[in-house]
Amino acid sequence: MKLAVVVQRYGAEISGGAELHARYIAEHLAKHAEVEVLTTCARDYIAWRNEFPAGTDQLNGLPIRRFPVSRERHPKTFARRSEQVFHHTHSLADELAWIESEGPTSPSLVRYIQSSLTRYDFFIFFSYRYYHAYHGIRAAAPRAVLVPTAERDPAIGLEIFRPVFRGVRALMFNSFEERDLIGAASGGGDLPGVVVGVGSEVPSDTDPQRFREKYGINGRFAIYVGRVDENKGCKDLFWHFERYARATPGGLSLVLVGASILPVPDHPRVRHLGFLPDQDKFDAIAASEVLVMPSYLESLSMVLLEAWALGRPVLANAKCDVLKGQCLRSNAGLYYENGAEFTEALRWIATSSPLVQELGVNGRAYYRRHYRWPVVEKRYVDMLDRLKGEPDERAGRRPRLEPLPGWIARRQKKIPAAAEVVAQLPQGPSRTLNGD
Repeated sequence: MKLAVVVQRYGAEISGGAELHARYIAEHLAKHAEVEVLTTCARDYIAWRNEFPAGTDQLNGLPIRRFPVSRERHPKTFARRSEQVFHHTHSLADELAWIESEGPTSPSLVRYIQSSLTRYDFFIFFSYRYYHAYHGIRAAAPRAVLVPTAERDPAIGLEIFRPVFRGVRALMFNSFEERDLIGAASGGGDLPGVVVGVGSEVPSDTDPQRFREKYGINGRFAIYVGRVDENKGCKDLFWHFERYARATPGGLSLVLVGASILPVPDHPRVRHLGFLPDQDKFDAIAASEVLVMPSYLESLSMVLLEAWALGRPVLANAKCDVLKGQCLRSNAGLYYENGAEFTEALRWIATSSPLVQELGVNGRAYYRRHYRWPVVEKRYVDMLDRLKGEPDERAGRRPRLEPLPGWIARRQKKIPAAAEVVAQLPQGPSRTLNGD
């Protein structure tokens, strides 16, 4: 079987989000199939500037084909178009203009997909909301598998994505909450797919003392790992932690690991270490009392899974359905709705060793049952084998996505604001609570 993994950007230095997810999946599926990566020449996700050379490349033994981005993202244009489609009645043409602004706009990548349908058995697209996935899936629907990495934000309410979700061969969901969200956003009913998530490259030789000695951290601490960004809930995290620190002298400190685009408080119990090598990051998680995850929007938190793999409990934002659902299914984390609950949960974790130990044991068991790489790989391989064996695929009779309406119909301003659509979708953790 030959597979193409199609993702917006790809590289060893791209260390988070859907792109790292795609790299992990590509490298692990290479044990079971012939895998090639199709991506752009962009390195950063803000401007989509061409920084990698176009053409063939290789990383960790996998071949890569890079295609140029035809134009960089214009922040003001993107913001204006986002305002229009997210918050006002609009047209399908407005949504198509939004996807052009979202980028990374690479017509040559889409043309390659169109011309190479028989070269690959399946194209596995990552991140539904980007140009390469929307147009690539429309070109390759009979062979398209989508890893949507969808969050509960206004983009999921755009009309253009409904036929995409319903027209791909299969969706590989990150969580039960993501499955339910996409099902509701696409009009209800069953969608072809499976909840699979992703594994992580967790080392077996973490050393908390090695981390403490290297960075001069001696006391007990909670840890946040990820981009230090208001969009990741870090502004609220700082407010909640400062309230906790005032109420709890001598309590836990807060260690931040990750690049920052948000000012970090000048506080004696807050330490920002910046981006760390993987070994140091895992040592840091192993040394912590608890991983704090304040994000409001996630399709799956890889660092949360990594903490559980290392036997550490988590404290998560209950306003994120995915995080709350994962805590409920695993029985390995606590969650908070507000600052008072954050303070009490952190106090409880800091003073209850039996609780911390039990949560850690539960988390490790949950990770091993659902997110070890052999488990994740099998779910992918089983789905691809099933799709490969479907008679309509062998006969080439699978229909394409429905065509877009004509010029006039695309410009009729009758589509409701995407944020209003999302506000009407069901909320809360999935009713599927056993994780099976």
